[in-house]
Amino acid sequence: MKHITTTLYTRSFRQKAMRILLCTLLLQFTACKKFLDVVPDNIATIDNAFTMRAEAEKYLFTCYSYLPKSADFGANPALLSGDEFWMVRPYSTDESPWQIAQGFLSANVIYMSQWSYYFRGLRDCNIFLDNINKVVDMRQPEKDRWIAEVKFLKAYYHWVLLRMYGPIPIIDHNLPISSPIQETQIPRLHVDTVFNYISRLLDTAAIGLPELITDRSTELGRLTKPIALSIKARILVTAASPLFNGNPDYTGFKNYDGTPLFNPAYDPAKWTKAVDACKVAITECEKMGMLLYTFDQLGVILSDTMTRQMSLRNSVCEEWNPEIIWNNSNAMNYDMQRQMMPRLDPARIGNESVVGSVAPTMKIADQFYTDKGVPINEDNTWDYANRLKLRTATKAEGELIQEGYTTVATHFNREPRFYADLAFDGAIWSMQKKTFHIESKAGQWQTRKNIYDNNVTGYFCKKMINWKNEILEGQGLYVKTYSWPEMRLADLYLLYAEALNEQNGPEAEGFKYIDKVRARAGLPTVQTAWTNYSKQPGKFQTKEGFRQIIHQERLIELSFEGARFWDLRRWKKSMEELNKPVTGWDVDQSDPTFYYRVRTLFRQTFQTRNYFWPLDSWDLLNNPKLVQNFGW
Repeated sequence: MKHITTTLYTRSFRQKAMRILLCTLLLQFTACKKFLDVVPDNIATIDNAFTMRAEAEKYLFTCYSYLPKSADFGANPALLSGDEFWMVRPYSTDESPWQIAQGFLSANVIYMSQWSYYFRGLRDCNIFLDNINKVVDMRQPEKDRWIAEVKFLKAYYHWVLLRMYGPIPIIDHNLPISSPIQETQIPRLHVDTVFNYISRLLDTAAIGLPELITDRSTELGRLTKPIALSIKARILVTAASPLFNGNPDYTGFKNYDGTPLFNPAYDPAKWTKAVDACKVAITECEKMGMLLYTFDQLGVILSDTMTRQMSLRNSVCEEWNPEIIWNNSNAMNYDMQRQMMPRLDPARIGNESVVGSVAPTMKIADQFYTDKGVPINEDNTWDYANRLKLRTATKAEGELIQEGYTTVATHFNREPRFYADLAFDGAIWSMQKKTFHIESKAGQWQTRKNIYDNNVTGYFCKKMINWKNEILEGQGLYVKTYSWPEMRLADLYLLYAEALNEQNGPEAEGFKYIDKVRARAGLPTVQTAWTNYSKQPGKFQTKEGFRQIIHQERLIELSFEGARFWDLRRWKKSMEELNKPVTGWDVDQSDPTFYYRVRTLFRQTFQTRNYFWPLDSWDLLNNPKLVQNFGW
């Protein structure tokens, strides 16, 4: 199927195009804020961009430049627009994600819209693909590699739009400037059509991509075959998931001509495709030497407990480590770390460069397992009923909780990822040069000092903070930034376990891959943990029970990386989770008895329509064939 499609572009290109259009089209277009685009009329400029390799390479990197800024709070809705973090005014970050988290997204005020941005990116990808073979001073193998890279980017930008907006137009190629306006007004396509298009394009891209980056001094961050295959696996798992597979909520969602955009019937074959894609990706990644990261730095000697902590923390923060399938170098995270990191050093309490205001919520803290590797409300050895009682840490807990410090019972006897990912009042926080502990009750050094460093839950995100960071004298701050880990091997393993379970129910292969992730976290196997320590010992033996285990494992392993936001959507669990109250400790109190009271910070609301963003009214007015998303 050949899709005649077009892209969106900015006012500057639109104004140039309008100068050569007929007067009737000029009057029509100037009434619009933005519209589906055709190739711009600066043909001479485009031709010049593809005369020589050096200029063409600049255009290649222009195509790369649209990759998501995943570490930017104001650009990535998955970080702050859900329920993993909370903050109150005055915000020290972009306000847009908090408005979404509080339910203020509307068709009239569309926060964090990415529709125009990625259609611009798709236009530039198509321009590149149409012109790269004109370059005279390049060998064909290099051209083929660049073509494969841009085909991946083209597929990925479609994917980002699909994930956010549901059914979208497919931008297969650009139209010439002379195209009639009617040809640029195109409808959305069925979600299955879009998924299949993206999958095929990734297959094509994978063939031409290198398996490994050999020139690490200049090419780290460029795309590879393992990236393409792993992203395809993620996309096909999403296509098979409840939001897109047998979703009755969108039965009546159709184009104006009556063409359906969703299939309400469940298709088990989608899980078979997902299983196959995951297996191919895992095989390729492992062939290239990828493995789950474990901490081992020359000259650094740590206890077993702290070695495991560093293995977990650095699986994300150690750039280009062997677990990372794709580090997105378009997404650095200086400000993210600054916003999450508390004032660790009591000797430099006046340094306000770190804020610590982006606070994990209590529900996220509660989702981590006990030290037996099962949920806190299932562990038959863990006192769930008395988890809010006060308890003082002993020497035995000294590597995780400050010895002699009084905190709350729920902070004891938890799994290693709880202590690696989170900090709390009394928690130990080890950095490369020094080990600190948190004191965050009113009047202590991590409590609020000015209008911005207001941690409202009593929890801090340790996972995303590089252990090499250092608070310096005065207002100095050293932050060891790292490229955003768009995908890790642990993510792929858990996608595979999920797909296997959905295909055939619990089986040895599925247990194998979830247990790989658990072993690195210092936990027993699923079968051992549930059989010996769970109040539901047979839970892992059913598809539904194992599904719950896999889902919780993903939410824990990938916490704070932006996965939860999209996973809840594809599982159709957002209605359940994002209608719960956001809670934290009573952080304005100095007495532990009062500090450790659960306080409701906000009552979130989520409706069916919130699964997808609305389209801007200007897009709908300009293109009569575009239908608004369901419920907006």
